[in-house]
Amino acid sequence: MPFTLDNQLDLLFPSEYIPEDVKSQLHPDLHIRPLASSDYRRGHLDILSVLTVVTDPGEDAWIAQFNAMRAAPKTYYSIVIVDKKSDRIVAVGTIFIERKFLRGLGSVGHIEDIAVDKNQQGKKLGLRIIQALTGISENSGCYKTILNCSDSNIPFYQKCGYEKKENEMTPRL
Repeated sequence: MPFTLDNQLDLLFPSEYIPEDVKSQLHPDLHIRPLASSDYRRGHLDILSVLTVVTDPGEDAWIAQFNAMRAAPKTYYSIVIVDKKSDRIVAVGTIFIERKFLRGLGSVGHIEDIAVDKNQQGKKLGLRIIQALTGISENSGCYKTILNCSDSNIPFYQKCGYEKKENEMTPRL
């Protein structure tokens, strides 16, 4: 499949929101951009399966979820890195912006679902995803950006400039 340019895609948000310095640090065979409505067919769920068991809801349901996220402007920013040779996704990540009553009606960026294809790990793609999402958070005016991770992933996020702070709690559901 030939590489599809951003202007030929139905994107979740404008590609200009991704910082240029992050784009310029990628290998020329790779491209970072917002999630597109056609990314189901480019293997979006396959990459997410690196994180956990992924139930495939089917393309129609996937597109409905994409449209629901886009219907909440300035909230969801899912990005992908695409291998230009195959036009397939090799890395993904999302940040969503939570609006608060605290800090003068401030906002917090929450990074979620960082995943890199097993064959592409070790090439700093996860770092580039984190840098892009952090840039989107900063440019959105967030007073902080946070993420949750397993203990085994703490060293990776520390390399990305994050530090361990506080604890996460969750009920058993």
